[in-house]
Amino acid sequence: MRDKKGIALALEDWKILFEDDWKSLLIALYMVLVGYGVLVGIPVISTAWVTKLGFSEVQVGRVAGMDLGGLAAGSVFTAWIIQKVNRRILVFFGIIIAVAANALCIRYVDYETVLYLRFMSGFGSGIYTSVAVAVFGMSIRPALAYNLMLFSFAFSQALEMQVLPQLSMNGIYMAFIVCFLITIPFLGWLQSYPVSRNSDQNQVQKKGMDKKLSLVPWICLFAIFLTYINIGAYWTYIELAALDANTNADLVGSTLVWASFCSLLGCFIATLLSNRFGLIRPLLIALITMATGVGLLSFGITEPKFLMSVFTFNLLWIFTDVYQMGSLANFDHGGRYSAYLPASQGLGQIVGPNLAASILSENLGYESVFMMCWAAAMLAMVIYWFLHRYLRAAKPELADAS
Repeated sequence: MRDKKGIALALEDWKILFEDDWKSLLIALYMVLVGYGVLVGIPVISTAWVTKLGFSEVQVGRVAGMDLGGLAAGSVFTAWIIQKVNRRILVFFGIIIAVAANALCIRYVDYETVLYLRFMSGFGSGIYTSVAVAVFGMSIRPALAYNLMLFSFAFSQALEMQVLPQLSMNGIYMAFIVCFLITIPFLGWLQSYPVSRNSDQNQVQKKGMDKKLSLVPWICLFAIFLTYINIGAYWTYIELAALDANTNADLVGSTLVWASFCSLLGCFIATLLSNRFGLIRPLLIALITMATGVGLLSFGITEPKFLMSVFTFNLLWIFTDVYQMGSLANFDHGGRYSAYLPASQGLGQIVGPNLAASILSENLGYESVFMMCWAAAMLAMVIYWFLHRYLRAAKPELADAS
């Protein structure tokens, strides 16, 4: 009976969500899928940098970190000016930078040049993506809008895992260029400036936020940063690590594709559980389980361990993001902090691969990389645990908010 009630509540929330400007949400959805394209496709792209350009495993970590660090820098830049600048101009500016950098990567293939060009590409993507994420943060039901965004990632991730390995390195860059350029005819769908919302949700947020809770959104962003240290390092090196352990190459490729669809199940379960148990409590369990799946590989990689780890990771990657973004939305004044989300994720993505690259440069092996991933996920879990305890004492209605 409770499960039926949870499903009914979820359906009611979806109805309310579509009272938003659907054109703005639709183009924003497309933009986040394109903007996070490197992030979700990094295992395949990392392997391409090794096999097609001859980069070393350490260099791959540096290049991936620069790309995703650029995403963070572009996001911070956007968050500072998004309230003052026309969003359509910001997006167009981001597209020009990203397209130019990807085009130059076709011309220049040496490590040093690619390193800085990938930062430029990430910076353009950060501007482009932050505007899209801010649109979701300003929706009537931001937590649910983020769920829709993450649900769509399952399809885009599986598509990238299937298509990108068939392309040359130049073909991969061209695919990103085309996806960015497709946005231009639809820029008119974006709202030029944020529209104020007076929904009940925003009233609850404003009432719940006081001086005592002013640091909570920043704590959430820091925990997201830690989670993405784990995600960035794991997702950059999982394919290379499996191949290094002589795992069947066809099994590795097909597993990465099919495991991507676990995200669909993760999003659905996350929506039902949040209606019943709130956001933070399921997040704690998800982070512990995710850390366990990642930590499995710190004791060596076998095919059963690889399968268990990848499927667990893909199920819980999006699952944890639903809760993390939803939790942030509960403390966010209609998207004020939303533009910082790609920055938090991007910083984690630059730190994670670079930490992993440093570990490999010291010849400590992939086992140590996955131990570091485990530690980052567990530290994020501890932060959320303390946050939940604090909120139960200070603002019980926010501690278990959905």
